[in-house]
Amino acid sequence: MSPAPETASAPLPYGSDAGARAAPRAPGSGPLYRQVRHLLLESLRRGEWMPGAAIPSEIELARRFQVSQGTVRKAIGELASENLLVRRQGKGTFVATHKEPRAQYRFLRLLPDRGTPPPTSSRFLECRPARANAQLAERLGLRSGAPLMYVRRVLLFGDSPRVLDDIWLPAGPFRGLSAERLAQHKGPLYGLFESEFGVRMIRAEEELRAVPCTGEDAAALQVAVGAPLLRVDRVSYTYGDRTIEFRRGHCVTSDCHYWNRLA
Repeated sequence: MSPAPETASAPLPYGSDAGARAAPRAPGSGPLYRQVRHLLLESLRRGEWMPGAAIPSEIELARRFQVSQGTVRKAIGELASENLLVRRQGKGTFVATHKEPRAQYRFLRLLPDRGTPPPTSSRFLECRPARANAQLAERLGLRSGAPLMYVRRVLLFGDSPRVLDDIWLPAGPFRGLSAERLAQHKGPLYGLFESEFGVRMIRAEEELRAVPCTGEDAAALQVAVGAPLLRVDRVSYTYGDRTIEFRRGHCVTSDCHYWNRLA
């Protein structure tokens, strides 16, 4: 029979490490590794360890949280499986970042039917303030009329437009976002959100639907009006399950397909 999981009946305290920031206590029940996971997430949410930075060693964290090293290892393992942390053999554990090549296709599920994914680039068509209508307010968990930033872009595979994105973001976290700033950025859009605005997308939910191409979309995607497109509605979340983006993408699938792995 396998041993019962470590549990605690009292809140898990922070250790007395010098320089450790004050943090909320973890929930006072359940497996200890889950409580450690909660405290690690709080440190990530508060920006104690920035994307790409190394977190303290398992030994240091075990001392800080006053638990065994095995408990810390299990908590880190869960966060690594959720793509929030990255383990590097012989180097330590690092906060995942959207700038890593391995992360660039985590949220882009459209792949070519043949060959390796081509280089991608963005052409931004619009960036302006907007207001949340009832549908957007519901999607983003905001009140109707709340201030938003609206971005419209074409994602190109090589020289071919393949995705037309309409993106709505809550205005507060993205103060200062502009067409000029978008045009100057090279790399994934989520990388810009992470480095310039301190917002990291950690998970998303998507709905897929087949739709005909409209006249406005046809010009941007260089396809015929009425051509079949794959519409992907995405709600993205940052730490604490906070909704941070609603995106509607119209995808050309004449030579591409949507790919996902069900574990």
